[in-house]
Amino acid sequence: MIDMHGDTPLDSSPGTLPDPALSVTAVVDARGVVAGWSAGAEHLLGYPYQEVVGRPVTDLIGPGADIEKGLPAAFAGLSGIVSLRHRDGRRVAMRLRVYPSCDGEGNAQYLLLATAPEQPKPGLATTTEEAFTQSHLPVMVFDPGLRAVRASAGAARELGFSEEQMQGRRITEILPPHACRVVEDGMHRVFATGESEQFLVRGRARPVTRERVWAVTVSPIKTPTGRVRLLQLSALDVTEQQMARERLALLNDVSTRVGSTLDVARTAQEMADVTVGRLADFVTIDLLDSLFRGVEPRPTGTGTVALRRAAQQSVLPGAPEAVIRPGEVDHYPASTPPVRCLATGRPSLHRTLDEAVRDWQKADPERSGVVKSFGIHSIMVIPLRARGITLGVAVLVRHQRQDPFDEDDLLLAQEIGARAAVAVDNARRYTLERTTALTLQRSLLPRRLTGQDAVEAAYRYLPARARAGLGGDWFDVIPLSGARVALVVGDVVGHGLRASATMGRLRTAVRTLADVDLPADELLVHLDDLVTHLTAEEDSAVEPEAGLDISTGLIATCLYVVYDPVARRCTAATAGHPPPAVVTPDGTAEYVDIPPGPPLGVGGLPFETVEWALPPGSLLTLYTDGLIAGAEHDPGKGLLMLRQRLERPAPSLDALCDDLIQTLLPAQPPDDVALLVARTRALDTSQVATWDVPSDPVAVAGTRAQVLARLAEWRLDDLAFTAELVVSELVTNAIRYGQPPVQLRLIRDTSLICEVSDASSTAPHLRRARTFDEGGRGLLLVAQLTQRWGTRHRTDGKTIWAELDITDG
Repeated sequence: MIDMHGDTPLDSSPGTLPDPALSVTAVVDARGVVAGWSAGAEHLLGYPYQEVVGRPVTDLIGPGADIEKGLPAAFAGLSGIVSLRHRDGRRVAMRLRVYPSCDGEGNAQYLLLATAPEQPKPGLATTTEEAFTQSHLPVMVFDPGLRAVRASAGAARELGFSEEQMQGRRITEILPPHACRVVEDGMHRVFATGESEQFLVRGRARPVTRERVWAVTVSPIKTPTGRVRLLQLSALDVTEQQMARERLALLNDVSTRVGSTLDVARTAQEMADVTVGRLADFVTIDLLDSLFRGVEPRPTGTGTVALRRAAQQSVLPGAPEAVIRPGEVDHYPASTPPVRCLATGRPSLHRTLDEAVRDWQKADPERSGVVKSFGIHSIMVIPLRARGITLGVAVLVRHQRQDPFDEDDLLLAQEIGARAAVAVDNARRYTLERTTALTLQRSLLPRRLTGQDAVEAAYRYLPARARAGLGGDWFDVIPLSGARVALVVGDVVGHGLRASATMGRLRTAVRTLADVDLPADELLVHLDDLVTHLTAEEDSAVEPEAGLDISTGLIATCLYVVYDPVARRCTAATAGHPPPAVVTPDGTAEYVDIPPGPPLGVGGLPFETVEWALPPGSLLTLYTDGLIAGAEHDPGKGLLMLRQRLERPAPSLDALCDDLIQTLLPAQPPDDVALLVARTRALDTSQVATWDVPSDPVAVAGTRAQVLARLAEWRLDDLAFTAELVVSELVTNAIRYGQPPVQLRLIRDTSLICEVSDASSTAPHLRRARTFDEGGRGLLLVAQLTQRWGTRHRTDGKTIWAELDITDG
């Protein structure tokens, strides 16, 4: 029997075919006779195929007035829920749909399709309620008074309260205090602006849980008019992601901030500064003492180990947890975690209840007291290894953060220690190289100024603090004949051992050339030739690689100044060097206008000298370009600053040097600096005696008498015999082999100086006389009886001089 309920057309989902086993399919011709019957129809209604096909639908299904009404309605295209009679007499509710079609001969027929009606769907409100209640994410709803209205199962699980317990309570009554302010402030802003907000909250949802990071989202729930009616708060646990980002950020900071300077202690301190507060509450870094001297560290035994504290840092001001201060030595007992870490090179993770830590506390009572006082509960010991050598250990502890170190923290600390160890080893190797180069350079510079009375001198030398290495700056004070003195300052362009070695060779060459009393311009010519030869030797020794253009040219500058305290005059020549500054006794400072010569190594160009009178008490200042050129000012401004500072009085030359260094140089000068200041003195006329000697051997006797008389005035009678013999020999040689005029000069300075001048340029030579030679022994006697002797050439002749030690007399 078929009952039609309603006339709503049945419209199944497009493109979806019904399951044949769960649907009734039949074909009925225009007369109402069944022409086809499906297996599903037989299964659902119980009528076999043979019993149905060929019979009218009304005969098979049964009589009834509703059939007369229902079938024509179904054939008319209407569809709905119908009641079909099963063969066993019960009724089956089905949804019926009739489709008109034609058979193979073009006759009209109908396809009947009946399916089980769909079950009614639950309401939207019911689904939303179930989804909210069963959500595993912490989700809460708050009213305008910021009181909880609803809470999901996830919120109840994380916060430790049931939904009923949280309803009507503010967030300040649910969350720990440190998170309440952040969340509640965000809720206020969302109510005011109507815009969602997201922020991170770190902490514990309950005291018994460990610290986690939550991504909290506060969203408005609005009415159709756009008014914020409620707030929804959801939280997502992003602890792992946040910790991973923080670890990466920490490693990145270690890479960029640790090793910024090539200083062992500074590098260790940078590691401690980066680590504290982000991974540990207190960090100590102890290194082998040899590292601070740049010496290669040696393997450490298992006994008591002494390590020097390189750095320490704490979240507490002043690092009160430390038992020693940086720079002091700490002694670690045998078999303690730091000693085992040094011996094995492996890190270790400990709780204070571990046996290893308990044994450590027993062996070190002072450190044990610190552990108890500050509540230290977790410790990591990390080796600092580079190139397979353990350089020291870092100890990281926690006492402020409640969470102990875990294996991830140990891996992170080990990576930090490895990177810091490379920086420490680089600093150690740089310290060794710099110490070696500095030792070489200082050995090539004068350790003390040679005694003389012409000038009072002071100097300063500052090696470069830049990574480029040491430079080739040098200075010298060279006593010359005739009580004169040479002041020298030079600079080899470049840095490193090569520049220092070249500087030593040039300084030695200047001293050698100064000993033969060459004029300033000729000395620079010979020095220029030397630099040219050195460059040629280096170029021939270098084997250039394919595709590489290697330049080994040497360039240097030099300023050579000679001061004569008898004539009170200065002579100077420069090879590309800044001019000297002169401060006269009245306090006026000026730069000497010396014709600029080319730098040494250019070759082929002449040098010129300039000569000027210099009053006694004047101040000569020689310097290298590192003093006047810097990052904060150009050389022109540096010269102006130097002149202004020189015009200000100073209590001493040493104080003046210190003031110039502090005024003109930064704390870390990028280039070497050599500074030489000299205050001139003058010999009184009573200290000099001069005689014109006739070109006659008979005059030698009278000259000897004059010399003896002057020595008596100077109370140098003990030198009379030696001086008489030297004067007699030098004057006789000048008369015999030289040309008139002949002049004798005695100078009483730190030594007694005898000078005999004539117009001949022929210089005498020391030789060994044979047994039967009548002459040739005079200069040999002079050399044996005097401190030193030599020849000084002049434009109008030469001067033979000899010095006698007054102290011996």
